[in-house]
Amino acid sequence: MYRSIIAFGLFSILLYVQHKRPTGLKRNLWTVIGFGLCNFAISYLLLYYGTILTTSALVTLIFSMKVVTTPLFISIVLKQRVSKKIYVGGTLGILSVIVTLIPQLHQLSGDVLLGAALAILGTCITSLGDVFSLYNSDKNIDPVLANTVGMFSAVVLLLVFSIVSGQSFVIPTQPTYWLGLSYLAILASFVAWLFYLKLVKNIGASKSSYMVAGFPAIGGIASVMIGESQLTIYLVLGIIFAVLGAYIALSKERTTAS
Repeated sequence: MYRSIIAFGLFSILLYVQHKRPTGLKRNLWTVIGFGLCNFAISYLLLYYGTILTTSALVTLIFSMKVVTTPLFISIVLKQRVSKKIYVGGTLGILSVIVTLIPQLHQLSGDVLLGAALAILGTCITSLGDVFSLYNSDKNIDPVLANTVGMFSAVVLLLVFSIVSGQSFVIPTQPTYWLGLSYLAILASFVAWLFYLKLVKNIGASKSSYMVAGFPAIGGIASVMIGESQLTIYLVLGIIFAVLGAYIALSKERTTAS
């Protein structure tokens, strides 16, 4: 919630500096709110709890399937055609998760399964948010305005969630906490989401999903570095299958000579 409050403040300042009129917001307010709740609040909660119950390496492998789920959701909601290579990429994505889980099959716990399920649900919620984002872009809603309203919606939901779940509101004093929070709020939320929505506006939500192709490798390496996971052939193969699936799913169609 603190992360979202800081990011909301930064987007509000940028929106004020732009001096742009909020055109189209009134007619599309609910899709902007839907984008914010899906991509800034609900998906974050699901992925965070999924990481707590399992490993960040497995969660990033699952999240890389966003390259498949986003085009599928767009095809269902916005009635756009889905290429067959999306299904090929999705199959490789599922295979990457299965391969990564092989070493844990003999001691597969309920927590791991629940964590994986939360990560899958979080990925789907993110893809739904991408659909809202593409729709808002088609309606020419300014990305900074969409981020500001969306982040405010996320702050409200996270505040309600914190109160209902009985969380304690404290101000931590550890420098490492504020260093990590500053990184998440400024770079991982404000800067990253601003660039991502610009990317969606320029090339579309499906092609923008290219960015998640590198997530499995980054998440896997980070998980090994912090001692959360062991570097095994199964993890390496899982990363390879995930990246290959993303590449196939989002590669350009070949044109044949007539």
